[in-house]
Amino acid sequence: MITSAQNSKIKWLRLLQRDSRERRESGVIIAEGVRLLEEALSAGWQAQTIFYTADLEPRARHLVERFAAQGAALEQVADSVMLAASDTETPQGVLAVLHMRLLPHPSSLDFVFIPDRVRDPGNLGTMLRSAAAAGVQAVFLPTGAVDPFAPKVLRAGMGAQFRLPVLQLEWSDIRARIARHGLRVYLAEMGGGIEYTLADFVSPLALVVGGEASGSGVEAYDLSDQQVSIPMPGGSESLNAAIAAGVLLFEVVRQRRLH
Repeated sequence: MITSAQNSKIKWLRLLQRDSRERRESGVIIAEGVRLLEEALSAGWQAQTIFYTADLEPRARHLVERFAAQGAALEQVADSVMLAASDTETPQGVLAVLHMRLLPHPSSLDFVFIPDRVRDPGNLGTMLRSAAAAGVQAVFLPTGAVDPFAPKVLRAGMGAQFRLPVLQLEWSDIRARIARHGLRVYLAEMGGGIEYTLADFVSPLALVVGGEASGSGVEAYDLSDQQVSIPMPGGSESLNAAIAAGVLLFEVVRQRRLH
C-alpha cells in the first residue's frame, strides 16, 4: 500500500492532473470516480494503472476487478494519499490512468461540432456531453480551447469523450476537412444572422459555437457560411455557451427527425 503522498507515483499523478503536456507526452489521461470509469470500461478504453482505497463500495470494487482482468496494474493507496492525488474534493476511492485513444470518425461526415475558444472546463465538458447525445459525428476543436481530456472537462462531459471523436486541429486543417466533406458552416452569433429555427440544419453541416468570454474568433467567422441566433425575448444579454450549444445541437436533431 502507498501511504505517502510523496511517493513518486503519486507525484506523477498530481502532475498528470494539472499538466496537459505531461498527459500528451505520456499518452495517458486521468479519470476518477465510479461513473466515469464505468463509461471508460464500457467504451473499451484500457487502463495502465488503477489506484484504489481499501474501503470500496461494490460497484467500485467490481470496476477494479474488471480493469485488473484486462491487465491493468493495481496500486492500493491510503485514504489520505487518494485525497492528495485526486482532483475532486470528495474522492470515490478509485482513480485510473487510462491509455489515450484517438477515436476514428465516419469516412463521410454530415454533422460536425466546432466549439471555438472555449476555455471554461465545465462549459466544454457540457458541450461535448450534449454533442454526443445529439449524435454529432466528430468534434473539431481549434487551438486555444481547454484540453478536452483535462480531468474537469472529462467529469463535466460525463465520459462523452470516450465515445465521441474529438480532434484537436489547426484552423487550416479544419478548413480543409470542411471542404472535403462539403459541409455548410453555421456560426452562433448573439443577435446576428437568421433565427436558428429558420436555418437549414438538415443538409450536411458544421456548427460553430464560441466561447464564454468573447465568442468566436476571426477564423471561425471567415469559415462560416451563415450566422444564426437564438431569440431571447426575456431581454438577457446572452446565453451560457454550453446552453446555447445544446439548443442549437438539438435543433439539428429536431429538423432531421422531421425531414
